[in-house]
Amino acid sequence: MTTTVLVCDGITKDGIEPLVNLEEVNLIFGKLEEIQELETINGLMVRSATKVTEAVLEKLPGLKIIARAGVGVDNIDVAAATKKGILVVNAPEGNTISTAEHTWAMMMSLLRNIPQANQSLKTGEWNRKKYTGQELYQKTLGIVGMGRIGSELAKRAKSFSMNVLVFDPYFPLEKQKELSVTSVDLDTLIQQSDIITVHTPLTKDTRKLLNADNLKHAKRGAFILNCARGGIIDEEALLHFLDNGHLAGCALDVFEQEPPVNRSLIEHENVVVTPHIAASTVQAQKNVAFMASDEIKSFILNKPLKHAVNFPSLSKDTYEKLIAYYDFSNDLGSFTTQFFKEPVQEISIGYGGSLSEIDTTPLTRSFLCGFLRTRLGRPVNDVNSMIAANERGIVVGEKHGTDDFGYPNIIHVKVTGQNHTFTLSATLVKGFGGRIIRLNGYTVDFVPQGSLLYIEHQDTPGIIGKVGAFLGERNINIATMHVGRKSAGGEAMMVLTFDSQPSENIQKELSNIEDLIVCKPIEL
Repeated sequence: MTTTVLVCDGITKDGIEPLVNLEEVNLIFGKLEEIQELETINGLMVRSATKVTEAVLEKLPGLKIIARAGVGVDNIDVAAATKKGILVVNAPEGNTISTAEHTWAMMMSLLRNIPQANQSLKTGEWNRKKYTGQELYQKTLGIVGMGRIGSELAKRAKSFSMNVLVFDPYFPLEKQKELSVTSVDLDTLIQQSDIITVHTPLTKDTRKLLNADNLKHAKRGAFILNCARGGIIDEEALLHFLDNGHLAGCALDVFEQEPPVNRSLIEHENVVVTPHIAASTVQAQKNVAFMASDEIKSFILNKPLKHAVNFPSLSKDTYEKLIAYYDFSNDLGSFTTQFFKEPVQEISIGYGGSLSEIDTTPLTRSFLCGFLRTRLGRPVNDVNSMIAANERGIVVGEKHGTDDFGYPNIIHVKVTGQNHTFTLSATLVKGFGGRIIRLNGYTVDFVPQGSLLYIEHQDTPGIIGKVGAFLGERNINIATMHVGRKSAGGEAMMVLTFDSQPSENIQKELSNIEDLIVCKPIEL
């Protein structure tokens, strides 16, 4: 099946080499507004210029994946995409060096007044004293956000004999030691840094992270840089502290509005600016396009993704360990929803044996896909299955290290409804496939596949024969039969498999057999 990918924002063929020669792909280059048949688009590749809003997504019913050739995805409504089951990927590594180097260039330009001195000399002036700068040596650099770019800056700062403070709640201790940096809270970083540079994504939590309330506590004469995302620093507050001399200067590559309308900050004599070009090197532009297109290729070929934004990314090793269980988990979800048809409040999935040692989130999502597919009036896939469950008020839990009952791997499912509880345990046996081994307290052993009929009955002599005779009289062949009971003469069950499901009328007649309690058809 061919996947049609629309490539926007001037991304050229030399940057999307992984897709160019892929037979499964039909490449289109252009702008969204120029495409007549939007319903044919399955993949979308963009930089920052194309705004992929919820309204845009409504016009793309066939869209399955959005690839951002860059780090930030603030031009993409990720929440809306996730809800629609559209995968969003990015290329966080491709422009790391480019952005780090640009930030460093901005820092040097800012402290040494290079742009101002350059312009002055070009106008015929020779004013050496006016542009006396400052050294980086032994200055304290405060880095807000220690991702790939922040880490690269820390390495360069150490080579300049700078002290480095970092603020990042998720920055691991071992990385702090490796980079010889000191982790502090944001207020401490602002108060003690000579130079502050921000490298976080723009979210509701980071919008105006540096503002009038905390910038007033910055060192007098401090410098501020933003080569990440416009809006992380409150531009009005920044201009205020530049005008009153509290801040010595700032360097900006990004702005709250691009291109900026209010030029007061841009034209300030102590401000160095560039037009959002930190990632604009020949190497970076090619790298991010290559990485983004490689993610689309992996998606098309059903291979593990490295940089999914709204779905867990898997290493090749983890992917290979999970892939055998993926379809089986989906079948278990489908089996469960057909067996247990009442409203559900909670789904708990436990993993034991070898499965307890790896990230099983994709298996849980696959189970939810199978479980919710027939319960919802819209498509459900791995991307939106968790959101779909939450929207229906279903609490989903995942546990590791549960009892394995001697099996090398095991999956335990517990579904809690308004009035009843459903449980099953299943395992994947090498050479024999997936099998359900426990079902609502019964010990069983059958493959959840094809046309099945679950029958619950009293454990009375001849009941199995009655069922077999009834079906035989109607020329219905039983492919396999699996039986189980809780106690002699008590509750018992059987699972029958057929080449095709008996008709509803036959199922109703069957359920009238004496001592037969429940008769449930299940189709997988």
